[in-house]
Amino acid sequence: MEPLPDGNNPNWADPGIYEVADGVYRIPLPLPNDELRAVNVYAVTDGKDLVLVDAGWALDEARQLLAIALKGIGAELGDIREFLITHVHRDHYTQAVALRREFGAKIALGKLEEPSLKASSDPDRFPMQAQIDLLRRNGGDEVVEGLSRVFGSSTRPTETHLWEEPDEWLSPGHRSVLPDRRFDVVHTPGHTSGHVVFLDGDAGLLFSGDHVLPHITPSIGFQPVPTELPLSDYLDSLRLVRSMPDQRMLPAHGPVTDSAHTRVDELLEHHGQRLETMAAQIVAGADTAFEAASRLSWTRRKRKLSEMDAFNQMLAVLETGSHLDLLASQGKLAAIEIDGVRHYQAG
Repeated sequence: MEPLPDGNNPNWADPGIYEVADGVYRIPLPLPNDELRAVNVYAVTDGKDLVLVDAGWALDEARQLLAIALKGIGAELGDIREFLITHVHRDHYTQAVALRREFGAKIALGKLEEPSLKASSDPDRFPMQAQIDLLRRNGGDEVVEGLSRVFGSSTRPTETHLWEEPDEWLSPGHRSVLPDRRFDVVHTPGHTSGHVVFLDGDAGLLFSGDHVLPHITPSIGFQPVPTELPLSDYLDSLRLVRSMPDQRMLPAHGPVTDSAHTRVDELLEHHGQRLETMAAQIVAGADTAFEAASRLSWTRRKRKLSEMDAFNQMLAVLETGSHLDLLASQGKLAAIEIDGVRHYQAG
């Protein structure tokens, strides 16, 4: 499998290895039962040393496709020296742990992912417990019931053994990647608390992880240890990326695009409009995040909340809650909790 030029191919998730820049290759790896279709892993090499940005989900198929792709640049899985992970979701992290056990490669992860990593490794923690608690606070008992029907009310996590600690906790700043190549590690919380992006200023590249995606808006604060105002964190992180020189964007999901700034501007505008729309639902009489979410349309297909599967209903209600909480923190709405449910009123 020889590397292919990485043009604006609408079939970005097709297996293969695609040349992004000198010494940088995009490798899409599969995701099971996921509308995202694939996760991009990026191989960075000088012909001798090999580093991967993100790792994929620990699946047999993903491992096989990664091995096949690396052969296209004359490399093998055992040649991977290090994994640089943007955040601690399983489609980015777990294959790094599996391959480290087999071949000994090092793993580096943002320092502020440590609480969520520890929670994920707890065998007694129920899956999505934090999200279930947030759903109840947001008036989403109906969604909790739907999740229970799909995933089971007592299912325990099956991948706790793949949530081992990294070899290095990353902090913002310059970091050597290869002998003649370095990245800037930039902390970009919002999608998760410890999300980082990697800036290769010399090559004009931004490895944007799930922070900036070309076709979708990332979920906000989807992690086992939630923060108080994840949307505020996310918007601040977008503005931080916008303040840096524009770069070619190498996202975790979707095709490579020429301008990170263009997409950041679109995301900032989207969330600005969404804040106004959600505030209007409260003014019109919605009382909780669940009620507000039920009045809105979702995804590019403009689907109603009731038309979505339970998992995406959860994401929609929690996103609504994050917007309403930010509006409340700004004094634009009033919020009060009654019997564990947060209610909103026009300020």
